[in-house]
Amino acid sequence: MIELKHLRTLQALRNSGSLAAAAAQLHQTQSALSHQFSDLEQRLGFRLFVRKSQPLRFTPQGEILLQLAEQILPQVQQALQNCQEPHQTTLRLAIECHSCIQWLTPALSEFHQQCPQVLMDFRSGVTFDPQPALQQGELDLVLTSDILARSGLYYVPMFDYEVRLVLAPDHDLAGKERIVPEDLHDETLLIYPVQRQRMDIWRHFLQPAGVSPILKSVDNTLLLIQMVSAGMGIAALPHWVVENFEQQGLVVTKTLGEGLWSRLYAAVRDGEQRQPVTEAFIRSARQHAIAHLPYVRDAGRPSAGAPIAKP
Repeated sequence: MIELKHLRTLQALRNSGSLAAAAAQLHQTQSALSHQFSDLEQRLGFRLFVRKSQPLRFTPQGEILLQLAEQILPQVQQALQNCQEPHQTTLRLAIECHSCIQWLTPALSEFHQQCPQVLMDFRSGVTFDPQPALQQGELDLVLTSDILARSGLYYVPMFDYEVRLVLAPDHDLAGKERIVPEDLHDETLLIYPVQRQRMDIWRHFLQPAGVSPILKSVDNTLLLIQMVSAGMGIAALPHWVVENFEQQGLVVTKTLGEGLWSRLYAAVRDGEQRQPVTEAFIRSARQHAIAHLPYVRDAGRPSAGAPIAKP
């Protein structure tokens, strides 16, 4: 019978001292507020305050309800605030992007400093398929570049990143400013052990041009980069994977076409994207990546002339 809005209205009436002032404070008309009080008093069976009293005077029953408002409303406000803050819990996450671990590790460390009460449970493995595990409730969040249609999952954009061609410094293509698909026709492209249709360089660069280089699967990032450095093949990777190796002069990176950009998403079960812990992690990881990674940009502000590789 008594609702929170009634308690808030009583507080406003006490704080303002008049029906007209309380109505202005609550952004209502005086007539609507008076009608609300009359309706409530009729249902309760007693008066809450004395009309036309100067200063406004509450009845004994009104004073009792005011005391209730002073007890209840702060508790409600605190409870709502607590609902918006991460509590001690476990966030189970995994990645589909093999190379994401290079930037995710420091991002996880930074998030732990911000939210030490959140325990991180990270799962990985070449043969592990994270999105089905997310659908089945085994995970809470998956970092991926692939969107599964009609999956029951919700995909939150994290950031856009450029996929760059990685070469040995003495490779014939190392002197070119931009790489076109035909340049890779006779090359050996070193890839992670995934279907080629999941690779951005295949779907959005090579296949449209009808170019099919030799594909060689390598399941270890460090080994893959060492093979590139030794001239045993080339690779297409986000720059954060090879940044340190390029600084040491072991590899060089080149722009593919006009720039091959992809988008990383945080996948969660639809309906759970507003969970406080999930939101806090996504916000922290996104900010860390944009602030620290080269060739990365805010997913909400794509640059002109650089198309996004859509899943």
